[in-house]
Amino acid sequence: MKQVGLEAIAFDIPEHYINLHDLALARGIDPAKFTKGLGQLEMAVATAAEDPVVLAIGAASRALRNFSIDPRSIGLLIVGTESSVDQSKALSSFLHEHLGLSSECRNFEVKHACYGAMAGVSMATDWILSGRARGKKALVVSADIARYGLLTPGEPTQGAGSVAMVISESPSLLSFHTERQGFYSKQVMDFWRPNYSKDAFADGHFSMECYLEALSSSYAMYAKTEMGMAKSFGAALYHAPFVKMAQKAHVRLWELSHGATCEAGSANLVQAKDDYERRVAPYLELNARVGNIYTGALFLSLLCYLEKAEKSAMPISLFSYGSGCVAEFSSMSLLKPLREFPGYEASVSLLAKRKKISIPEYEAIMGDCAKMDSNNFKPQQSFPLSRKLLYRGCVDHQRIYS
Repeated sequence: MKQVGLEAIAFDIPEHYINLHDLALARGIDPAKFTKGLGQLEMAVATAAEDPVVLAIGAASRALRNFSIDPRSIGLLIVGTESSVDQSKALSSFLHEHLGLSSECRNFEVKHACYGAMAGVSMATDWILSGRARGKKALVVSADIARYGLLTPGEPTQGAGSVAMVISESPSLLSFHTERQGFYSKQVMDFWRPNYSKDAFADGHFSMECYLEALSSSYAMYAKTEMGMAKSFGAALYHAPFVKMAQKAHVRLWELSHGATCEAGSANLVQAKDDYERRVAPYLELNARVGNIYTGALFLSLLCYLEKAEKSAMPISLFSYGSGCVAEFSSMSLLKPLREFPGYEASVSLLAKRKKISIPEYEAIMGDCAKMDSNNFKPQQSFPLSRKLLYRGCVDHQRIYS
């Protein structure tokens, strides 16, 4: 079978962030509830000028530039998002223009909550395997801003960012196991955002139940082709809107692969958590410092893995989940870690360029962003940004970027 995999990856984040310890103190909450209970340390804060289009173009431009990929070689552009800026016009159309892609390149937007980007990866893979790519590559981009509003239960699980990936038949980073996949779908109301609301609605405990049920079912389908594979994964990566969610997921996967339960205080639970520290926790650093980026949360972990990975024949697993709900369990093999690419820009350098802001400054940004979905809106200029492309506002119902 033709080899398909990852040829390039990069991410982009807003230029400002807050410390979750500071947010907890400002809200009169024990900081451990955020840093230990959720596993979150910092949270990216996007100004109104850094909308999903700006973040997506930033990540995609970096992916093409850092890996010396000719924009004309891209034959398919897919953007997975649940932060779309228009009910009709695809977010991908803005990228198509600003990246200078060929007019013969197809582009569209995909939505199914946080599963959108993985759906794009799967579609791009099948497009190449079918032979219809004719040597062209696919660019798959996740771009989201997770907002729940000030003083809400979801406030500490906000975030913003974008991850861009180039999928091709000449992969240099990862080779996909295209014959090994597991899927699960079910109509549930665990997380949703109606057209009339800027903020999402969620049933947190029920969503966790749906997430774990989807993991169990999609892994069961996967295991029909590769029984017992979970025990031999070199790393296990999960959709992680907050870090602690990945730990819960890995305990469930440990139970499934060992045929045992992890009751509170049991030796099994100790073993499962030790396994989590070895195969999962090292790759959640970006998630802990950026926050929830919806469709890109899983791929932040993947990028972190590629930065830290040692050459190994052991495969890695990916579990993607989108509320509503749909899930996919898949695996892939490492070809080469990111540090072996001289043009790659390490994540620590991007994180170091950010500016930490105070909680009042963060609240001012949130206030400005609350108005950005209105006509004749212009972002405030009180927070200077160094990036070249910015969202300038909406004039005569048209979004302006320059």
